[in-house]
Amino acid sequence: MIELYHSPTPNGQKVAIMLEECGLAYKVHPIDITRGDQFDPAFLKISPNNKIPAIVDTDGPGGEPISVFESGAILMYLGRKTGKLYPQDERRRVEVEQWLMWQVGGLGPMAGQAHHFRGYAPEKIEYAIERYTNEVNRLYEVMDDRLADRDYLAGDYSIADIACVGWIRSHEKQGQDLEEFPSLKAWYERMLARSAVARGLELGRDDSQGDRIAQDPDVRKVLFGQRARHHGKNV
Repeated sequence: MIELYHSPTPNGQKVAIMLEECGLAYKVHPIDITRGDQFDPAFLKISPNNKIPAIVDTDGPGGEPISVFESGAILMYLGRKTGKLYPQDERRRVEVEQWLMWQVGGLGPMAGQAHHFRGYAPEKIEYAIERYTNEVNRLYEVMDDRLADRDYLAGDYSIADIACVGWIRSHEKQGQDLEEFPSLKAWYERMLARSAVARGLELGRDDSQGDRIAQDPDVRKVLFGQRARHHGKNV
């Protein structure tokens, strides 16, 4: 059994989709990041970076439980566990891993910053908006070029595609128009047509979360105002 600590963000959606694709039994533990559930001491034992998603596999290596945090690491772990969507052949695995790392280190952080400065920052900082919107636009073009002659990022459908789809789903909030990227748009439509992707994207869906973040300064403080925590207090 996989214990899934989840919030319906693009990173949370990755793992939900992977669990659905692999047909693994899982139990959802909702983490309301707008209330600060991610700072609960019990959750921090599983995810010391106080971020979702995280999992506990009660039937881990050697039959013993194991916890895993960081969405990319979870995708690779589940791929190894099930033998699905993460090839064993080294050349094919490298193809998957480099696009997974591209998402983890590039697409996700840049899209997140574009979303933040366009929708959540208390004041409009034009330089930041332009900087991150343009960088996301560049990354979309990289993805569009890659998909011009193949259906999926690494050739076959894989965890690399699963890692990206939630971020592309938020393209409008990042200031992007998919009509400018026809190959990316076609890939996105193929992804949405997969029933496991659709189920993963809908898991715990909360259409009000974005409004709460944009409108409630206390929520923004929880999400964006954290510093180092010493003895349980912010300093």
